[in-house]
Formats: sequence, structure tokens, C-alpha cells
Amino acid sequence: MNDLDDLEIYKESMRIGEVVWNLVEPWSYFAKDTVGRQLVRAADSVAANLAEGYGRFHFADNKRFCYYSRGSLRETLTWLTKARERNLLTDAQFSELTTAITILRKRLDSYIKSIGRTA
Repeated sequence: MNDLDDLEIYKESMRIGEVVWNLVEPWSYFAKDTVGRQLVRAADSVAANLAEGYGRFHFADNKRFCYYSRGSLRETLTWLTKARERNLLTDAQFSELTTAITILRKRLDSYIKSIGRTA
């Protein structure tokens, strides 16, 4: 990969962040200020950590930031669960996002395993 924008996991993490933003944006002030703020930050952190790791010189640094990204995926799932339990998301919205996150996590795990290997 020569460019971060060519990395599929990065593109998918960016897409998930935008989906989350668009879901949270119409919520009431209280919901946005509590659950929404945390959910958006967690979702955006996935792509941000991938970008920061990608820009590092050493493979070990890249891997470390990928682990942070994976942690942010888990945090995103937690906030999505809270949002669903508080009736801020429909079951369909929750299901769509959790499926996308599960797929992304598996792809991220594969990417982490590939870091530092030569073809």
C-alpha cells in the first residue's frame, strides 16, 4: 500500500464514522451531549488511529495504533448498545452498524497480522 486512502479498512472506518455522525446529529441536545459525543468520538477514533499508525516509521508503531483502533471499535459497540437501550437507535440501525463493525474488526485483525511481513 502506497497510500492510506487505498487501505480498505481505513475507507470502511471512515464510512462508519460518517454513518454514526449522521445518526447522532438529529438527537436532542442531552442525548448528543452524553451518549452521542462518546459514540462519535469512539467511531472517529478508529480511522484516526489507523491514520496515525500508518504514518509511523516502524511496523511496531503501526501495529500499536491498530490495536488502539481495535479498542475504539469495541468502545463504539459499547456506545451503540447504550444508544439502542436508550431508544436512540432502531434495532435495524444497531444491527447494520454492529455487522459492519464486526466485519471491520475481522479485517483489521488480518491487517494487524500482516504488518511487517514481506511478500
